[in-house]
Amino acid sequence: MALGKVTVNALNLMQGPFLEIEKFLLFIGEGPENQDTHLFLNNDSDLDAELGSADSELKRNVKAARANAGQNWSAVVAPVADGTLWAATIDHLMNEDIRVEGVVITTPVSTAAELTAMHTKAMEINGQFGRRLFFLATARAIDSTPGTGESWSEYISDINDLTDSISAFRVGVVPYIYDDAVGILAGRLCNDQTSVSDTPMKVATGALIGQDQSTFPLDKNGVRYSNAHGKALNDQRFSVPQVYPDYEGVYWTDGQMLDVQAGDYQVIENLRVSDKAARRVRIVMIGLIGNRSFNSTPTGDAWAKSKFMRPLREMSKSYTFQGIPFPADLKKPKEGDIAINWITRTKVDVYLNLKPYEIPKDLTANIVLDLSAPNF
Repeated sequence: MALGKVTVNALNLMQGPFLEIEKFLLFIGEGPENQDTHLFLNNDSDLDAELGSADSELKRNVKAARANAGQNWSAVVAPVADGTLWAATIDHLMNEDIRVEGVVITTPVSTAAELTAMHTKAMEINGQFGRRLFFLATARAIDSTPGTGESWSEYISDINDLTDSISAFRVGVVPYIYDDAVGILAGRLCNDQTSVSDTPMKVATGALIGQDQSTFPLDKNGVRYSNAHGKALNDQRFSVPQVYPDYEGVYWTDGQMLDVQAGDYQVIENLRVSDKAARRVRIVMIGLIGNRSFNSTPTGDAWAKSKFMRPLREMSKSYTFQGIPFPADLKKPKEGDIAINWITRTKVDVYLNLKPYEIPKDLTANIVLDLSAPNF
């Protein structure tokens, strides 16, 4: 006769929260204090104590990022002696298990090859660690020295060489129109009023903090930066501040990335929402390795689709309050947005369709007069 036996298993169905690294950036730049270390900073941090009391390229941009992000801002900051040697710092921090959504390099690049190197580094990090991130690079400011400096045409023509013919969709470039311009953009991307699917162009985020139209730079002839110069830079895929006539404040253009023509990732919000979904889907896929519940039967296929659907469902939870829509990162997924294809008994391809919301960036109003006779 067999002996009685009872076994109780507590099954792990992998339903816990995903690690969120969105809106958490790494800043690398030249600073006099704490060089070759990394600092964890937030709204409570004393920047003079952490980054030195003197002004520095890194401190200016970190301060601008914190101001423009507002509540709940935090970041990793790595001061270095030479900002052009950022690659070694990133390699070290990746091995230290520092996970961030993006990297801000505050030292201006001088060649297109440096932008290519940033894109290459982003792809290497994805390949080695499975971590998706973007780079925000910087371009030098205009030489405003009266008479001997640059005109806006000369400046724009010179820095255009940086982005001309470059294909690097994980890199965006911010010229130092303001001396803390990349920090301003980084802060807007991390603002708690926005999601990863919002454009930094969003006016409802508010005007830029810390700068205004009076602080726009002049060229050698005393001509102040304007939307005309902003458009010329924007056309060359730079991300810059802009103004709206008769509307107070300074705002931002698109967060352009160096993707190819007709590419899906020409703007940063498309890249960020795709990366957010990909990070979560990767965790789901790791949890399914070797699990025979995921099989090619109709039941196994449906169960696996429900697993892959979870990140999409969580990223599509919108809300409406008093008639005001608060859209999620994605539209609600529907039947057919996930497909599974078994290649062999052990190799399987999964396809997911993400549908971000539309964003109004070019608005036109058409006004007509109704001059018809009144009805009596």
